[in-house]
Amino acid sequence: MNKRPVDVVVMSDLHLGTTGCHAQELVNYLKSISPQILILNGDIIDVWQFRKRFFPLAHMQVIKEILSLATKGTRVIYITGNHDEALRRYTHFDVGNIQLVDKMVMEINGHLCWIFHGDVFDNTTKGSAKLLAKLGCHGYNMLIRFNRLLNHFLQMAGREKMSLSKSVMNRVNKAIIKINNFEQTAAEIAIEKKYEYVICGHIHEPQMRLIENAHGKVTYLNSGDWVEHLTALEFYNNAWHMYTYDDKVFESAKVVDMNKKVGSPDVVTDEIALFVHSVSQSFQSVPAQVAFSKPF
Repeated sequence: MNKRPVDVVVMSDLHLGTTGCHAQELVNYLKSISPQILILNGDIIDVWQFRKRFFPLAHMQVIKEILSLATKGTRVIYITGNHDEALRRYTHFDVGNIQLVDKMVMEINGHLCWIFHGDVFDNTTKGSAKLLAKLGCHGYNMLIRFNRLLNHFLQMAGREKMSLSKSVMNRVNKAIIKINNFEQTAAEIAIEKKYEYVICGHIHEPQMRLIENAHGKVTYLNSGDWVEHLTALEFYNNAWHMYTYDDKVFESAKVVDMNKKVGSPDVVTDEIALFVHSVSQSFQSVPAQVAFSKPF
């Protein structure tokens, strides 16, 4: 498959390390694009629910594809969210083409885009409410497992899939997070700061709409998620577009078989895998190139 050139891709809420993550679809999508900038807008690795015994190969391959894009020239900007908030202690860390931040402002064709995950506007991620939010995440994961089992039997019966988990998530968002309030709050602050675009994730609700008030207007964008909606924001041809994954477009990406038996390495051999001729040059100082996000 030929890779599509894209100027900017924004993805959020991958939730790697959970049963809800559509990792294989993520691998397919990442293999299909060649972006100049890839923005990972929070909740990429789900530290809240991380378990050593569950991090499948397909999830590792998602990370591999992201690193592969970075080595091929794509600038990868990882914005922290609430599920990967443990990384916030390393904010402003950067290595090669990969940079870790909490928020950023990007200028595209003279238009300022304010990008952050969005959990700052969600009171359920703060204080004692965070414990309830974490318990809710575990319940949501169990519902997703049941939903997949149900859909398996529905497909066998020749019936269409149904999403109980999406329905529950929508009700939670309306009752607790209040999507309209979330979007309005983000938009009003963006208008006050004179930004033309505000881009969030967090609420698992892909969206593109213009929001106006007495002081101005802003385009609110939300990249959705890779648990239910399988969406991403793409900027190309001087405009933002909402991408939605379609199984019919892709052939399944090849995943390495972890059950394959690997023999013991032969160290007593004439074949040399790595030969270091001299270490003297390795310790010469090399000037670093540091890229800073525009202050705001």
